[in-house]
Amino acid sequence: MSRGSVSRRGLLKGALALGGGGIMLAAGGGAVIAKSSGLARKNTPTPYTSMFRRPPVLTPFEEGVDDQGPFQKYRLTQKTGLASIVPGLTTPIAGYNGIFPGPTIRVPRGTRSEVRIKNALTLNRLNGKPFSTVTHLHGSASLPQYDGYANDHSHPGECKTYLYPNWQPARTLWYHDHNHRTTAENAYTGLAGMYHLTDEYEAAQLPQGQYDVPIVVNDMAFKPDGSVAFDDQDHAGFMGDVILVNGVPWPKMRVKPRVYRFRILVSSVSRSYRWKLSTGEPFHVVATDGGLTPKVTEVGSFRHSSGERYEVLIDFRKYRVGQKIELRNLSNKNNEDFDNTGKVMQFEVVADSGAPDTYVIPTTLDAGPVPWANRGAIDVMKLKPEMATARRTVRVERKHGLWTVNGETWDDVEKSNFKRVLGNPAPYDVEIWDLVNESGGWFHPVHIHLVDGMVLARNNTPGNKPYAWENGPKDVFYLGENETASVLMQFVTGDGNDGGRYMLHCHNLVHEDSDMMIQFAVGDLDANDPVVADPAYHDQMPEQPVVYGPSYPLGS
Repeated sequence: MSRGSVSRRGLLKGALALGGGGIMLAAGGGAVIAKSSGLARKNTPTPYTSMFRRPPVLTPFEEGVDDQGPFQKYRLTQKTGLASIVPGLTTPIAGYNGIFPGPTIRVPRGTRSEVRIKNALTLNRLNGKPFSTVTHLHGSASLPQYDGYANDHSHPGECKTYLYPNWQPARTLWYHDHNHRTTAENAYTGLAGMYHLTDEYEAAQLPQGQYDVPIVVNDMAFKPDGSVAFDDQDHAGFMGDVILVNGVPWPKMRVKPRVYRFRILVSSVSRSYRWKLSTGEPFHVVATDGGLTPKVTEVGSFRHSSGERYEVLIDFRKYRVGQKIELRNLSNKNNEDFDNTGKVMQFEVVADSGAPDTYVIPTTLDAGPVPWANRGAIDVMKLKPEMATARRTVRVERKHGLWTVNGETWDDVEKSNFKRVLGNPAPYDVEIWDLVNESGGWFHPVHIHLVDGMVLARNNTPGNKPYAWENGPKDVFYLGENETASVLMQFVTGDGNDGGRYMLHCHNLVHEDSDMMIQFAVGDLDANDPVVADPAYHDQMPEQPVVYGPSYPLGS
């Protein structure tokens, strides 16, 4: 389909015009809303004219050491703000500390963190309802009551203090809203940010400082006044026409002739991407959702869905000063594209006054010792299929007009008083889960909370092997049309965690909101009740000053 056009499939199935130039495109029993912005020409962003920027780094308001070890404490406030995204207009958003993306939190492995999150929002601008929130630290092995359980609401005026153990190997995590039925709207309007767990192993092997670059990619559509446009009337998906990187449309980044590490997160609610450099040079994949890959893999392009994190190295030493390189999006099946959704950002090589970069791109990486090996934990990438004590099928499909997992929905979980579970492995059990998408009209990124998994096999690749770029620990598994991925995982809970209930869902957030979510339990089903064990509380404390630490040079 040519970018900016209506597909023949959409026309035949009743595509209809929406305000602001939008179109509803029917697909596989539901409609993806693919909406072009209704901006005037003077307010429409032009690719590669705005400078790249990094989200600020949040400073803890308290840190120290107690009888449990080192700790850091942070404050975030969910509130409205005005963002300068499109030329000549301001865009109202709901963000952590009123900005999008939210500030980056960086915590050393082994340092516990407390993140006090206040809901200072009132009514959701998109649906006019009270703006309830839930915060999920995606990729963290948190206790159930701090995992962002969909029904653990913080209502306007309430606050919750989330406790994060941070014992896992270094990785790129992200925090985002997970409020049941409004996750897509809440995240779309700005409630998302990065969280970096660091350690001495990744620091010794990968670029640091200004050469360690966070990239939060999402797509948006805008109304003529610059406010965000969002439409979920068929509960199938939403894709906009403007690609943002760290809240900037199609930015230009100045880079030195050095090796850069990019932590790429897709925070789009429905769109997936397929990255490629305009020069055809490779990406070096060094980390996936759960941290470092055992082997560094060169790939010319790779696909990337909502919720996934890939860390890649790009070597700019081979380019001349002044040369421009584009990060492009080749797109994937069942995405609806516009004129410029094939563009993402541009790099411009500038002179470097420092010593030449002598960094050697590694071929292998060491993530360090395995946490809780004394309790039977095993490096996820060293698990063997014969270690599995159970094998389960997880089937995602649209059934009788509903988005389901094994024929069930989150409504079924709620009606069971939150007792209905897919399975109940014991802590440290090893299992194989076959994630099955037999739909030809949809792709589904499946997110399994708590654990890291290794992709054992895929049904549609040579030799049924994982794709080259996913040979590392993962917690989101892209299921393309008619794809099955077999995932091997160990249910490591860590110290002080007797288990409890965790969610599994599609990370097309519109599907998640439309009940494509169920739960599993590890160990004691009733331990650490995620709704009542540590609920949000009413908060009257005045908002405290926000302090951001030294960030990396903007535009460098």
